[in-house]
Amino acid sequence: MTVAAVILFARGPEGALADAAGRGAARRIVETAWAGGATPIVVVCADQDGVVAASLSGSPAILAEPAPVESGPVGQIVRGMTVARERVTESVAALIWPGRMTWVDAETATSLIEAHGARREAVLRPRYEGELGWPALVPLSALEALAAQAPTVMPDELLDGLAAAGFALFAINTGDPGTAHDIGTAMDQLPAYQGPPEPVAGPAPEWGSAAAEMPDDAPLEGPALAPYGQATDEGD
Repeated sequence: MTVAAVILFARGPEGALADAAGRGAARRIVETAWAGGATPIVVVCADQDGVVAASLSGSPAILAEPAPVESGPVGQIVRGMTVARERVTESVAALIWPGRMTWVDAETATSLIEAHGARREAVLRPRYEGELGWPALVPLSALEALAAQAPTVMPDELLDGLAAAGFALFAINTGDPGTAHDIGTAMDQLPAYQGPPEPVAGPAPEWGSAAAEMPDDAPLEGPALAPYGQATDEGD
């Protein structure tokens, strides 16, 4: 079961390079997603000067050029999910991860991926103290229904639209304050991490734990850029 991560930076390099407790926001989220078991990991962000690609050097990220601005949030999400499916055809779902959500714990990604195993056609969202958060896990079977929504619809409403289209929506209690508090809250000001009250589907695996050991100056694994409108295959 292969679940991708689609990390979205609407503000371009400014958001991707924002300081997140001593690391760039994009780099931090990529490493969290990888440690949590997501693959492939697609970062959707404009990068005319190559600074975002440089910040991701040595990580497993695929940097994808955004869809046209007029396509709205849904266009960027569809863009990232499409790149993920093109790169790894076995992908069955994607964690839709707004770039402002820098403090998500890797165990939350693992929990959502494990929960997907029992709810293959459902949209899953983490919940913290009654509040629905991000990232949300969306099955790739919902891609057509997602793409049919209007470009003016905001991300939370996009998920409601999928529910209206017949996809069940489940909340997963992750006990993770990072799913509800974004980069606007300093890391040392976050409420205490509690973790899920019980395992979602048995012991959590340790996928991707070697990502943090990669040197920052190592070459970017895989393609550094997926240009908009150009289909690509894994291994090109």
